[in-house]
Amino acid sequence: MNRALIVSSSAESTAAIEQLLRAEGYSKIAAASSGSEARRLVRSESEPELVVINAPLPDEFGQELAEMAADSTSAGIILICRNDIADDVADKVSDMGICVVPKPLNRQVLSRSVKLVTATRSRMMGLKKENADLLTKIDEMRLINRAKCTLMQYLKFTEPQAHKYIEKQAMNTRQTRREVAMRILATYER
Repeated sequence: MNRALIVSSSAESTAAIEQLLRAEGYSKIAAASSGSEARRLVRSESEPELVVINAPLPDEFGQELAEMAADSTSAGIILICRNDIADDVADKVSDMGICVVPKPLNRQVLSRSVKLVTATRSRMMGLKKENADLLTKIDEMRLINRAKCTLMQYLKFTEPQAHKYIEKQAMNTRQTRREVAMRILATYER
C-alpha cells in the first residue's frame, strides 16, 4: 500500500500534488497544512513512504521538517521551494537523501522526482532487508562459534569435532544449528 504525506499551506497545491501522486499509484494520501501537524503524522503508526513538502509552511520553512523525516523514517522526501534558493537548500539537504524541486512547479519534473525518489527508496529498503539478514546470520555464526568453543572447553572436542557434533545434533533432532547451539550453551554456561 503506497502511503504519502503532502505538507503544504496552499489547498490548491495540495490538490494538484495529490492528483499527481494518485496517478503515480499512491492510494493513501494524508495532508497537513503546517510543520507541527506533519510531525505528528510522520510519527504515527503508519509511516508514509513518501513525504512531499511545499515550502514555506506557516510555522517553519520546511527544511527542518524534511531533515526530521529523513532522520526518523525511511520515507522518500521531496522538498519544493523557490527557484532562487533551491540550489542552496539542495546543497544542505542532499546528503540526507532529500530531493529538492524548484518552484514554479512543473508537473513533469515533479512526476520524475516522485518516480526517482520512489525507486531510490525501494532500492534502499532492499539493502536494509539484506543488511538485516546479514546481521542475523552473523549473530547465528557467533552463537554457533560460542557453542563450539564451549564443547572444546568442556568436552575437549577439536574444532572439526565440535562442528560435526552441532551439525549431527541439528539433523538428528530436526532443529536448527542455532537451537542446538543455544541448548549447548544453556547446558554448559551457567
